[in-house]
Amino acid sequence: MAFAPLRLTNRLPSGTALVLYMTSTAFAQDAAPFDLGTIVLSPDPAQVRERDENGEAADRAGAIYVSDAELERARMGDVKDLFSELASVSVGGAIPVAQKIFVNGVDMLNLTIQLDGVQQNNRAFHHASANAFDPGLLKFVRVDPGVAPADAGPNAVAGAVIMESIDATDILRDGRSVGGNLRLSYGDNGETFSTAVTAGFALNGFEALIYGKYANGEDFEDGNGDTVTGTAANLQSGLIKLAYEGDSGHRFEFSTQRLEDAALRNFRANFGPGPQPLVRYDTKRTNVSLRYEHTKSEGFWDPEVVLGFSESQIDAPLFEDSQGTSNTLMAKFQNNFHIGHLGVISAGVDFTNKRSEYTSDVSPLLREKTDNTGVFAQARLEPTERLDISAGLRYDWQDFTGKDGYSDSDSGASGNISAVFDITEAFAVRAGYSNVFGGYQLEDNYVFFSPWNYTMLRTSRAENIVIGADWRQGNLAIGGELFRTTIDDARNGDTNFDFESEGYNLKATYGWNNGFARLTYSHSDVTANGTPADSFDVLDFGAPLGDVIALTVQQKFPEIGLTVGGNLDVALDYTPNVVRPYAVQGFDGYEVLNLFAEYTPRQMKNVTLRAEVQNVFDESFSDRATYGGDYPGFATLNEPGRTLVLTAVAHF
Repeated sequence: MAFAPLRLTNRLPSGTALVLYMTSTAFAQDAAPFDLGTIVLSPDPAQVRERDENGEAADRAGAIYVSDAELERARMGDVKDLFSELASVSVGGAIPVAQKIFVNGVDMLNLTIQLDGVQQNNRAFHHASANAFDPGLLKFVRVDPGVAPADAGPNAVAGAVIMESIDATDILRDGRSVGGNLRLSYGDNGETFSTAVTAGFALNGFEALIYGKYANGEDFEDGNGDTVTGTAANLQSGLIKLAYEGDSGHRFEFSTQRLEDAALRNFRANFGPGPQPLVRYDTKRTNVSLRYEHTKSEGFWDPEVVLGFSESQIDAPLFEDSQGTSNTLMAKFQNNFHIGHLGVISAGVDFTNKRSEYTSDVSPLLREKTDNTGVFAQARLEPTERLDISAGLRYDWQDFTGKDGYSDSDSGASGNISAVFDITEAFAVRAGYSNVFGGYQLEDNYVFFSPWNYTMLRTSRAENIVIGADWRQGNLAIGGELFRTTIDDARNGDTNFDFESEGYNLKATYGWNNGFARLTYSHSDVTANGTPADSFDVLDFGAPLGDVIALTVQQKFPEIGLTVGGNLDVALDYTPNVVRPYAVQGFDGYEVLNLFAEYTPRQMKNVTLRAEVQNVFDESFSDRATYGGDYPGFATLNEPGRTLVLTAVAHF
C-alpha cells in the first residue's frame, strides 16, 4: 500500500498519534515502528490492527481515538478528563453522577455504546448520568461520530462509542508473568483522596486481572470561592477479568465490572445548589461480558461471539423512596470473511433485550421494554491503492411494550457508506453517510408517572452525513469536516419531534522533537422541529453548545525524565436565536488553563510523579455542556475552582 502512512495519519483525528508520527518521520534515525499511544504507526499497516483491526477502514476515517497518554492522565479522574483535549466531545456536569457527554452536539444517549463488546442501556434519570464510566479500567476508547458501521449494533442513530477494559498483559512489564501498579492521588479542592490498585497474571495462555479504585472527599469550591454542595466524591469501582488464549488463537474472555457512586447530592444532581434539601443519590453500574474470538484467523472462518449483560441503577428518593433500573441482555454472533487484499466482510446476527423500570414504596412496578433482533453485514474494501470504501446494511425487527401493557412491533433497514480518497500523498478527502432505523426508544423511567397514550407514538429514523478533508505537509497537519445529524420522530414521552445537530470541526497539529501542539475547534447548532432550541427543548438529545476550542501543548525532556504541558479549554460567547415565552439568555464564554508536570526518576523508572494545576486562573464557570446555562438566574452546577492535584504511580 503506497499511501499507507498518509492514510493512517488522516484517520487518527485525536491528534496525539498523528503528531508523534510526524515527529518520528522528521527526527528518527531509522525506520523502526514508533509507539504513539493511541495505536502504533509505521509503514506496516499490521501495526494498526494491534489496537483496532479495522483501523484502516473507511468507516474509521472520522473516528476519534483517545490516546494512551490521554487515558493514563485520566485514570484517577472521570470522563471529562478523558475527553478534555477534544473540542468535538463535550462533557458537562462537574461530577461523575451528573456528567452528560455530547458528541458533535448530540447527547451520547443516542449513540450505541459498547463496553467489552456488550451493548449498554443508555436511558436513565435525566438529572443523572447514564454514562458513568471509570477511565482507570479502560485501555481503548473510540468514538464514531454520526456514521457508525452496521456491526456496531442496533440503535446507532448518531454514531457509536466503543470501549475495552484493560487486560492482564497490558500491565505486565518486561515479559513478566505477574505484576501490577498502585496509583495514589490527592486534590486539594475538596480534599479528595483516591487510590487504585491493579494486579495481573499471565502464563501459558491463562490471564487474570483484578482492579479496584476508591475515591473520597468533600464538596469543592468554585472559582468564586463558594462551596458547591452535592459534589463530594464517594466512588468505588472494580474489574475482574479472566481469559485463555491457546497457541492456535482461540481466545475466551470473561469480565465483570462494577461502579458505585453514593453520596448526598443536590436535589437534582445536575443542578447547582438550590432551596431543596440534599438527597442521597445511590448509583450502580454493572457490566458482564463473555466473549470468544479467533485472533489468528485470516480466512473465511473468523468467528466472534459475545454474550453480555449491562445494568444501571439510580436510587434518588426525591419525592418518594424510588429506584430506576435500566438493563440490557444481549448476544452477538459474527463472522469475518477475509477476501485477500480486497479487505474483509463482517456479517452476523444480534439479539438485544432492553428494560427500563421504576419502583417505589408508593407505586407499583412500571416498566418499558424492547426486544430487538438484527442481521447485518459490513464490507470494508480497498478497491485501489488510493481508495477505501466501507459499506454496510442491517435489518432490525423490534417488539415494544409500554408501561401500561401496550405493545407494538416494527422493523426497518439501516444502511451506511464511507469512502476515503487520497488525491495526493499529502491530501485526502473523505465522506460518510448513514440512514438508521431507530425503532422505539425507551424513556426515562423517572417520568413513568406521566399518563401516556402510546397509540400516537412513532418509531424514529436518523440520517447522518459527514464530509471532511485532511492535509499534511512536513510536521504540520490540518483537517476538518462538516457534519449533520437528524433524528426524525425522536421520542418525548408519548409524542415525537424532529431533532437536528449540524456544524463543523477543525483541527491542526504541529510536531517537533519530543513535543507537539494541537488545536481543535468545534461549532454545533441544534434545532427542534426546525427551530433553534434551548437546553430543555432538546433534553436527552442534544445541547446548544456553540463554539468550543481545545488547545494542547506538550514537551518531553527524556534525558531527565520530565514531561511538561497544558491545555486550554475555551467556549466562546454564544446566543442561539431562540424566542420563548419564558426568559432565555446567551451563554457567556470562558477560558480555562490547566498545567501539568510529570517526572519519572532515571533511577526509579517504575515510578511516575505528576503535579497538575487545574483551572489556573480560578475561573468561575459551568462547562458549556452543563444543563441550564441559557436560563437567567438558573443555578448551574459549576466546575471546581483552582485545584492542585498530586498523583503517584508505582509499577511492580
